[in-house]
Amino acid sequence: MEEIFIAIMEQIAREMPELSLIDEDYGQLEMGAEEDHYPVTFPCVLIGNTDSNWQDLGYGAQNSESLITIRLAIDCYHDTSYASGTYDKARERQQMANKLYKALQCLECSENASPLVREKSRDYALPGYIKVFETTFSFTLHDESAMES
Repeated sequence: MEEIFIAIMEQIAREMPELSLIDEDYGQLEMGAEEDHYPVTFPCVLIGNTDSNWQDLGYGAQNSESLITIRLAIDCYHDTSYASGTYDKARERQQMANKLYKALQCLECSENASPLVREKSRDYALPGYIKVFETTFSFTLHDESAMES
């Protein structure tokens, strides 16, 4: 599974140099909600929350149907109401989320994995004017690491 994570991280770094941080998601955004600052810099992408259902093929080989979640978090300190005249900042955030999707859709992370396919997306706000764009991708993985040699 680590090859999937590393391939995603490397692809995002190549395609989105404007990000200040790309990291494993271990709850950094939730930590910041209770404190006066987040333990990340913005904009950032957090990768994680992998969910796999494994099917045994015998002799130590398995296949999985897996999901991985990618979160783009952006600080939103600009007034983006229509009357403000700065509503283009809202457009820029949407464009950044779409750029991340396009960088990962159909990415082949490993020779043992199928390409990533977007399954679900949503956006939501966190305290402190943080906007999160969350996308879940599916892939299958073939694992023979437990096979006897």
